[in-house]
Amino acid sequence: MATMNVSVPDPMKDWVQGQIETGKYSNASDYVRNLIRRDQEKIEVLRKTLLEGVRSGVSRRKVEDIMNDVKKRCVDDE
Repeated sequence: MATMNVSVPDPMKDWVQGQIETGKYSNASDYVRNLIRRDQEKIEVLRKTLLEGVRSGVSRRKVEDIMNDVKKRCVDDE
C-alpha cells in the first residue's frame, strides 16, 4: 500500500479526529480512504447517468416542460 502525506488546517484535523472518535474509523487513513471510495462511487453514478441520458436519444419534449418536471420532483422530495 502506498503512503501519502497530506497537510490540512487545524480545524480539518480536528474534524477528522472527531470522526475517528465516533468509532466508525480506526484512524485518519481509514477516514480518507472512505472519502475517496465515496467520491469514486459518486463519479461512477454520474458517468452511468450521463451515459443513460446519451443512449436515451433526443427528447421531443420542450426544455420548459423538462425543467418544470425537475422542479416538481425537487419539491416532492422535500
